[in-house]
Amino acid sequence: MGVPWWGYVVAAGLAWGTYVPIIFYGGTELTTRPGTIGGRLASILCVGVAYFVLAVVVPVLLMSSRDDAKPEWKTNGLIFSGLAGVAGAVGAICVIFASKAAVDQAKLDGVNPATYRIYIAPLIFALAPAINTVLSLLWHPKPGDPWHFGFEVPGWKLPAGILLVATGTFLVLYSKEEAEAGKAKPVPPVPADAPNPSPTPP
Repeated sequence: MGVPWWGYVVAAGLAWGTYVPIIFYGGTELTTRPGTIGGRLASILCVGVAYFVLAVVVPVLLMSSRDDAKPEWKTNGLIFSGLAGVAGAVGAICVIFASKAAVDQAKLDGVNPATYRIYIAPLIFALAPAINTVLSLLWHPKPGDPWHFGFEVPGWKLPAGILLVATGTFLVLYSKEEAEAGKAKPVPPVPADAPNPSPTPP
């Protein structure tokens, strides 16, 4: 479409890098009162609508209007592409509920509301590339044969790189979250015998 490969890389980085703070704020704004999950569910709904427009409507329009956009409907392709969609949606939902659960726990402990939330983005974006790399080392699917596995011992640069990237990503995001958390006010502790008005959803 005339966009260089690095342009898509930058766009993906911007999208994934801004997702966590944007979805957290959006869910907060949609919440009727503290301790409820309506705002989080509404934010998931908004994510679903966006997915539908960008991942359903746009592809259907392109496939129906361009000769070079006709896919070959294969079972393996449909199954694994669907699994990728499930993984993306589950990740989005987990981010949303992780934020709420972290804030709820901080309130129960009587500490700064951001005490635990500051770890969410650093851990996600440090863990994801490590899992991606390990999976890619073990899983080598071939056309028509998705269950092809193998392992070759990589050089020292790979584990060292994973460790450095994960550590650097964690420290960068943690320092940012920590700075923002310092602006929030601590909340009074909740009595031990008080019922939890908003249990963390499973």
